[in-house]
Amino acid sequence: MKFFVNAALAIATTLFNPGGKLMAQATPSPTRNVILVHGAFADGSSYSKVIPLLQAKGLHVVSVQIPLTSFADDLAATKRVIAAQDGPVILVGHSYGGVVITEAGNDPKVSGLVYLAAFAPDSGQNILEISKAFPKPPGMDTLAPQADGFVLLTDEGVKANFAQDLSETEKNILVAVQPMTAGAIFGAKVSRAAWHDKPTWYIVSSNDHMIAPEQEKSMAKQMNASTTVLPASHVVMLSHPKEVAEVIEKATTLTK
Repeated sequence: MKFFVNAALAIATTLFNPGGKLMAQATPSPTRNVILVHGAFADGSSYSKVIPLLQAKGLHVVSVQIPLTSFADDLAATKRVIAAQDGPVILVGHSYGGVVITEAGNDPKVSGLVYLAAFAPDSGQNILEISKAFPKPPGMDTLAPQADGFVLLTDEGVKANFAQDLSETEKNILVAVQPMTAGAIFGAKVSRAAWHDKPTWYIVSSNDHMIAPEQEKSMAKQMNASTTVLPASHVVMLSHPKEVAEVIEKATTLTK
C-alpha cells in the first residue's frame, strides 16, 4: 500500500504546481529550419518567391546552391548546410533535388521531407531506371548535351516545357541563370532512401513537361506521402508559391 501511495504522490507532484494548478506537459517544438534544394537546370533563386513567405512565418530558411557537377558534390553541399543548422530541419527538394534529399534525408537532423515535382528513387535506384515505365515528357526533347558531358535546356525548352506558366520576364530570367548540369547525375543511385523512415509530403505538378505527372503521382503513392496536386508547370514553387509554402509550413508543424 505504501508503494502505491508514494507513486500517486510522485504523479501529483509532476502534474501539479505548488498552487494546485495543472501544469502543461512539455511538448517538443516544431521544426524551425527549412533547407531548400533546387533541381537540374536551375539554381537557388528558383525558391525566391517561397523564401519570404516561409520567413514571414518565423522559419529559418536556407536555399542550398548545389553545384550540379556530380551527385557526390551536390550531396556534400547539402550535408554541409544541414550540419550548420542549430536543430531539426525539413528538407525540400525540387526535380533532381528530390534525389539529393532522398539520400541526405538520412541525416538524424532531418525530421521530414517535402518533394516538389521531384524524383524520389528507392534505395539502389536512379532517375533513368524509375522513369522507364512512364511516358516521355516533351521537355526531354529540348535537352542540349554539351561536349564535356554537361547538359543544358534550350531557351525554348525552358520557356515551353520547364516554366510555361510563368511570365515572359520570369522565363527570360530562368534562361539567363540556368547553370550547366552534369549528365552523370541522372544515373546516380541512392544508397538508402530516407523516405522509408521520415514523414513525407509531395506536390504533383499536373501540367509538368519535364517529369510525367503520372510518374509523380506514382512516386508519391509509393512513399505514402501526403500529396497535393496543383495545375502547375515543372517549376511549381515559382508558379504557385503560396500553396507550396503552405505545404512546407505544414510539414514543419507536423514533425518534431
